[in-house]
Parts: sequence; structure tokens; C-alpha cells
Amino acid sequence: MAVEVARAGPPSGPRTRVSAALWRRPWVKALALLTLPLAGFLVVYVGSLAVLFVSSFWTVDAFTGRLQHVWNLDNFRQIVSLSDPTYLRIAGRTIGIAAAVTFTDAVLAFPLAYYMARIASRRTQALLFVLVLLPLWSSYLVRIYAWRLILSHDGALNWALGGIGLQANIAYTNWAMWIVFSYVWLPFMVLPVYAALERIPDNYLEASGDLGAGGSRTFRSIVLPLALPGVVAGSIFTFSLTLGDFVTPLLVGGAGSSFIGNVVYNFIGVNANIPFAAAFATIPVLVMAVYLVVARRLGAFEAL
Repeated sequence: MAVEVARAGPPSGPRTRVSAALWRRPWVKALALLTLPLAGFLVVYVGSLAVLFVSSFWTVDAFTGRLQHVWNLDNFRQIVSLSDPTYLRIAGRTIGIAAAVTFTDAVLAFPLAYYMARIASRRTQALLFVLVLLPLWSSYLVRIYAWRLILSHDGALNWALGGIGLQANIAYTNWAMWIVFSYVWLPFMVLPVYAALERIPDNYLEASGDLGAGGSRTFRSIVLPLALPGVVAGSIFTFSLTLGDFVTPLLVGGAGSSFIGNVVYNFIGVNANIPFAAAFATIPVLVMAVYLVVARRLGAFEAL
């Protein structure tokens, strides 16, 4: 019986031959696995961006309101017009507040993430994780409306400040949007920074101390450079999410607090000028494309 099994040799058949072919050519297996999702990505995401970019060169007939497939740069000229810099101001406000929110979240997230990664016990670390993620369990709109109540004239903020003789009427201002955005997106900064700090080997810090470096020198030379990819990775979320938001400016901002998203929404629904909306929507796309290139050079994708 043993002789018959030995003579039979290894099992053969269509399945075995296919498995052997895939083992010898791993790129075929990778291609088979990735073809369908890549096709879906190209059709849904890249295709929609291509349609967005193409339609931004079209125009709408002022008399009939019909879409005209006539190639021109009128929409972009209107956006960058210096005689009426309304849209330039809106784009600058959007990018500026997105940058301010990103910087604020980085400053707030770093010490918290450092304590969670390097100092806190396992039980405290788990508790802090729950506290950081807890706001994400509630609705986005619920959190925005809660902050509307906090920042209103009769809200909790003015009530608390009134006890010490101060008043801060910042409801429906850009300051209100900055505060709300910083709160809403803070967890998206804490988690990547925590992951980057946790991966720093302890012997790096010990070697720095053995060589006579103080705490500030160790932070500048060891901790900050190794944690920077995590900060940049978190900034991708905070910057892009703020850049594309239009709900918070609508509910928390004032009359002069429109974002790019609000203009795009108005020109799609109220004014029915899809080509101009598409042209204005290319601004955050281009800004994020440049931002992602810079982030990749800083090693942010390895920290995601």
C-alpha cells in the first residue's frame, strides 16, 4: 500500500495546477484580487472627479438657464476676480480656519496622546480611549446643536464667564466655528499621534538620557521628529474634514462665515449653476492634492 501511494506522486488536477501557477506568478493573484475594487474605485471616485473637472469648464445660459457644453474659463475668472473678491475671501476663510483648527488640534492632542502612550497605566489608557472616542458615538448634528447652546448669548459659556464679570458673545462668528471644529475633529488627531508616540522605542529615550540630553533636548531631537508623521497623518483628517464641511458654518457661523461647501450647495440647489459649483469645488480638491503630496514626503502615510 505504501508503495502504491509513493508511486502515485503528488496530487494533480485543475485546482492544483491553478494553485501552482498562482504560486509561481504572485502578480497574477494580486491582479485577480485587486481588479474589481480598483475598477470600482476608478469608476466611482476618479470618474466623478473627472466629471467634476470637465463640467467646471461649461456654462449656464443666463436667459434660459440651460446648461451649455461650451468650453470656457468664465467660472474660474469669476472665482479669482479681484474686482469682486467675494469668492477669494470665502476660499481664504475656509483654508485659514481649516489650518487654524489643524494647529489647535495638534497642540491639544499631543500632550494627551503622549500621556496615553508613555505614562498612563493600562486601565487609565483604556479609560482615556473611551473618553476620546465617546463623542464619536453621538450624532454629528447633536454635537453641533449642543455647541450652539453653549456658545449662545444665554448659554453655559456666558453664564460661567458672567460669574467672574466677563462676557464672550462669540455666537455665530468665525471664532465659534473654530471652537466647534476643533472639538469635533480632535479625536481624529489624538489617535494617529498616539500611534506614532507608542511606536517610539524606549531605548531611544534611555540613550538620549545616558548621553546627557535633558527633557527638552530629548523632545526636540527624538520625540518630536518620530511623532511628526503621526501629527501630519492626523492633520490630513482635521484639515480635509474642515475644508469640506458646510453644516457647521450653516448652523454655527454667521452671515459672513460661509465656506466653500456652502457656496457649492447654494449654486447647485438655489442658483442652479452646476458648472460654477464644480469650478469652486475644485479648489479644496487641488488644495488636498498638494497637502497629500507634502504629507507623503513627511512620512504621514506610514503613521495611518
